[in-house]
Amino acid sequence: MRIRKKKWAEPELSVCDFFIKNPEEHAGNWKHAFKKEQPLYLEIGCGKGGFAGQFAVKYPERNIIALDIKIDMLGVGRRTIVKLFEEAGREEVDNLLLVNYNVEQLDRVIRPEDEIEGLFINFCNPWPRLKHKKRRLTFPKKLEMYKSFLKPEAEIRFKTDDDELFEESVEYFEQSGYEITYLTRDLHASDFAENIPTEHERMFTEEGKKIKFLIARQK
Repeated sequence: MRIRKKKWAEPELSVCDFFIKNPEEHAGNWKHAFKKEQPLYLEIGCGKGGFAGQFAVKYPERNIIALDIKIDMLGVGRRTIVKLFEEAGREEVDNLLLVNYNVEQLDRVIRPEDEIEGLFINFCNPWPRLKHKKRRLTFPKKLEMYKSFLKPEAEIRFKTDDDELFEESVEYFEQSGYEITYLTRDLHASDFAENIPTEHERMFTEEGKKIKFLIARQK
């Protein structure tokens, strides 16, 4: 998703106490980057922070890292998250950290010692052109990388509106040694009760698009 330059994003993030300025310093030791040691989750491509913010509010007993490559997007995310916490009556954002990093190099900042309990991939770029498909967040090379830091029983939860991306991702997961434990091609008409809607999800649903969703874990 493209976003206009936000001149205020970097200054606001520089004084934000839940924005991590040097993520590589925490590699292998993220549990101690939070104010309280709790089960750790990760969202890659967190965008404007709506999902991660809702997750952190709903599950105060869990910690989540919200990672995105775009600093301007994270600036918007900071404001979104602060608002969500204020509306929930939470005085501080204590179980969520924002991280600016390239997912292509994710294994430099998230290590096996971090023991990620769950990974969320929400409405990532579908990269439809053949030569670009390797950039997909569900491409086999990345699914292999995720194994290095996911706990054996950890789940990957993947949502998209894109039919081709979803169907090819199903194949990617199976080829990469994952078991798909839940799958629906129409999330809002399914029996899945734990859904946390994202900004994109609401927008695509209003356009009449069905949301595809799956849960996978290592075999």
